[in-house]
Amino acid sequence: MDISIIVPLYNEAESLPHLAQWIDRVMQEHALTYEVVMVDDGSNDGSWQVIEALHAANPAYRGIKFRRNYGKSAALNTGFAAAQGDIVVTMDADLQDSPDEVPEMRRMILEEGYDLVSGWKKKRYDSKLAKNLPSKFFNGTTRLLSGIKLHDFNCGLKAYRRDVVKSIEVYGEMHRYIPVIAKWAGFSRIGEKVVQHRKREFGVTKFGINRFINGYLDLMSIMFMSKFGKQPMHFFGAVGSLAFLLGFIDLCVVIVLRLCGRIALTNSVWFYLSMLFLVMGTMLFLAGFIGELVCRNSTTRNQYLIEKEI
Repeated sequence: MDISIIVPLYNEAESLPHLAQWIDRVMQEHALTYEVVMVDDGSNDGSWQVIEALHAANPAYRGIKFRRNYGKSAALNTGFAAAQGDIVVTMDADLQDSPDEVPEMRRMILEEGYDLVSGWKKKRYDSKLAKNLPSKFFNGTTRLLSGIKLHDFNCGLKAYRRDVVKSIEVYGEMHRYIPVIAKWAGFSRIGEKVVQHRKREFGVTKFGINRFINGYLDLMSIMFMSKFGKQPMHFFGAVGSLAFLLGFIDLCVVIVLRLCGRIALTNSVWFYLSMLFLVMGTMLFLAGFIGELVCRNSTTRNQYLIEKEI
């Protein structure tokens, strides 16, 4: 089929019928074959009953229900596994993402050669203090660290080649960094499209201020894994060796000064600093060594993405 639309949702029973009508209209206007995979992330407001009704009226609507709330990343990852379309589109269920953007995003992938097209909500209707300003800071930091020139990494409206979603894994709260994960997996042709952002009509937002704290921790994890995930000794070994070398040099200087009668070991702060650096260097080196052993026994150590084969 042409398009798979993945809709992760949590307590969005009121908005789902309106979203379904909107998607149906757009797909029919552009004569696209499609499926809509709605992933219910443990809703308790009757969202699943709405999904069942949509499926009964139109088999193009499929539903996956979690036993409890696992988060958006788990919902997206499950939806990616279930998607069958050539182009996979993700959008939120709160009607703030417009299905009218989907055909153009699909065209950008098919005709302009992008692996992934991310939406950019250039004009937002969220609270400036709660979302806009923190999002700008968050996006700026991610741009700087990842080298990906996107304005809105966390926009829920994105379009992918099918190969992309079948080659990546999203977990924890990594859904904010799908473009970074895709680039890490070898899909570097990443585009951006300005998309319409609408005011929320039903319900309330499901994200709090803690998402920004968790977001930066996840970003550090992704950046570390992208560089040292398969060779942890390159990081821990290098830092540990440097710390050990500094401690050893410091200790040698302290011993020479002690033999010359210039200082007393027990009264010298440099002696204790040298011991600290020696211990830290040894521990970091051992951490890298253990990490290397784990990687060498991993079943995915030598799994690489092959773009073409003849």
